[in-house]
Amino acid sequence: MQQGPNVDPLSLDTIVRNASMKDKTIIVTTLNDAWAEPNSIFDLFLESFRIGNNTKRLLKHVVVICLDQKAYARCLALHPHCYQLYTQGANFTSEAAFMSSDYLHMMWRRIQFLTSILEKGYSFVFTDTDIMWLRDPFQHFFPDADFQIACDYFRGNSYDVNNLPNGGFTYVISNQRTIQFYNFWYFSRQAYPNNHDQDVLNKIKSDPFITTIGLKMRFLDTKYFGGFCQPSKDFNLVCTMHANCCVGLHNKVNDLKILLQDWRNYMAMPNFNSTTMPSWTVPQNCSTSFQRQRQRRGRHLL
Repeated sequence: MQQGPNVDPLSLDTIVRNASMKDKTIIVTTLNDAWAEPNSIFDLFLESFRIGNNTKRLLKHVVVICLDQKAYARCLALHPHCYQLYTQGANFTSEAAFMSSDYLHMMWRRIQFLTSILEKGYSFVFTDTDIMWLRDPFQHFFPDADFQIACDYFRGNSYDVNNLPNGGFTYVISNQRTIQFYNFWYFSRQAYPNNHDQDVLNKIKSDPFITTIGLKMRFLDTKYFGGFCQPSKDFNLVCTMHANCCVGLHNKVNDLKILLQDWRNYMAMPNFNSTTMPSWTVPQNCSTSFQRQRQRRGRHLL
């Protein structure tokens, strides 16, 4: 029976065990109140699984890590596997401005939490909630990699550390190498203060420590794992689409709604695996918001 917000919550171990696939893999996302509001990001995230090609069955493996009480209550109303993560002295309820102290705290708390999942013996796909799941991605993961990550911009070679990774989508196998790597990643924040997890990853991805521990890292092709930075152009191949390179909750919601309608139109085609290829009508608001922010900051944004 699904628990209400006033009922003693299930332990994390129980939630993860209930959501786990047979090989001890779970899908993890994080949620705060701003993204959990009705008709906002969380609703679109769940909808994508329901209208995706062979993705609805994956919903039962999704664990939602809620960063505040309102997000937790909203999650419990919509989804069976919700866990409220308490962080002393933090308030993650509102939309955290990019690179604000709350944003950085939230990103590093996420890395710390994912490390604990690996230590419990569970592999995971971590997905930002503004990623739409349109097709089962597991067949496009590399079987020989410990850690694989999506890219804002993919350069054509999955081994190339010059790819620009995006920490919003990772597939990580639980083993001693990945546990060591995540601990190294987390503690590297001290060497690079005022940087978020993705910037620090870019600084450490070529570090000799990774070779020393034998971690096998691969970068995922945007052909399958696209986003607004570099959209997947082939509707017959795309698995996920991320509202990256986009500033502002309203802009993300607007463009993700359009994206899902593009996908519905594709799925409604008489032979949706045909050679007749539609095209995305996004980014729209996200494109303009990102360009404005880049002009102000002079850098890439998530």
